[in-house]
Amino acid sequence: MDSLATVEPELRDFIDEYRAACLWYLREDYYPQSVESALRILNAIARYGDLAAFQRAGRIRACLSPPSSDESAA
Repeated sequence: MDSLATVEPELRDFIDEYRAACLWYLREDYYPQSVESALRILNAIARYGDLAAFQRAGRIRACLSPPSSDESAA
């Protein structure tokens, strides 16, 4: 399953909560369709939101990040 699909309900709620304060430049019906666009939105909310927004964005971002590879850590 796509990692965006796993967090989509929480991400939509989060975007709606911070849309007026942090995402005022986006259309009111905009929701990210890719992991890359979701990460851009999370970064904007973390940057312009409050401490709670920063922390919540970090938790959601961690769910979107691919797991690390043991082989590449050498």
